[in-house]
Amino acid sequence: MALPTATYEALAQTIKSSRILSSMLMPIARWNANAAGYRQLGLKYDDIIMEESPVVQEALRRLPREVLADRTYRHRRAFQLSLSHSVLPKEQWTKAEEDKPYLTPYIDMVEKEFAEKAKYDNLVVKQ
Repeated sequence: MALPTATYEALAQTIKSSRILSSMLMPIARWNANAAGYRQLGLKYDDIIMEESPVVQEALRRLPREVLADRTYRHRRAFQLSLSHSVLPKEQWTKAEEDKPYLTPYIDMVEKEFAEKAKYDNLVVKQ
């Protein structure tokens, strides 16, 4: 069973606000992101979000054209690298400072809209 997004956000805020927890867990988080390998292919974290969900498909539809074009370019380049069993030169890897969420805010917005729509679709009017 997955925890609600608010729980993850609260946990993240707690870790970020605590100097002790942050100093202990942030190096592990950085290591994990680098070990995942997507940055070596020039991808960002939001590039590896699965597109099969209707929420993600709607969020992708709402992305600005240039952001979607950049995402498509990164996917195609990563696919080519995967076919050749190689990675980008180290200076072309995605840096942690560049790996900012661009799709996640849209996903959150669409999830809220879908939840609101479901709430009003199930509304029972009593007379």
